[in-house]
Amino acid sequence: MRTFLIILDLAGTFVFALSGATVGVRQRLDLFGVLVLSIAAATAGGIVRDVLIGAIPPAALLDWRYLAVACLAGLITFYRYPLIERLHHPVQMFDAAGLALFAVTGALKALSFGLAPITSILLGMLTGIGGGITRDMLVAQVPVVLRAELYAVAALAGAAVVVIGDRLELPQVPALVFGALLCFGLRFMAIRFGWRLPIAQHRET
Repeated sequence: MRTFLIILDLAGTFVFALSGATVGVRQRLDLFGVLVLSIAAATAGGIVRDVLIGAIPPAALLDWRYLAVACLAGLITFYRYPLIERLHHPVQMFDAAGLALFAVTGALKALSFGLAPITSILLGMLTGIGGGITRDMLVAQVPVVLRAELYAVAALAGAAVVVIGDRLELPQVPALVFGALLCFGLRFMAIRFGWRLPIAQHRET
């Protein structure tokens, strides 16, 4: 189970790093800037989660594989960007995959540290959205979580599946897989069909 969680975490790190690096290339940053964005997008959410639950030092800083995977994704994107750009909405798709993987692993890690169910769900969401917020802020954009279709809500749903499965003592792997698929599915459908929460309507008086 521990190996499976590490694989999920590294997969989430890789796809989030791809989203960060893609934004960096679109902003015409140099190689260092692209790598900074890839690492920030891939690790920020997990680092904040680990600090909050007392898992010090954070896994992203303790295990060299996280930084290595993030740098690899950044290098691939920097030198093979045309291949990445051929995908349909690459930033959004990579971001959705990272969101799903980090939401479920974040919730499970919070549970393993003895946190309450609601807190674990919130930390799962934070793990999922933290990287995207950091990535967007570094390039002076409004974070996608504040303006996109069903972003944090999708992360909450995925994390909730993991927590509910834990409370019902269901097998962890199916709960993780279903939670990740639910989160990704909600985010994908929101991108595809424009599902979103109500938007503030301000009228000049």
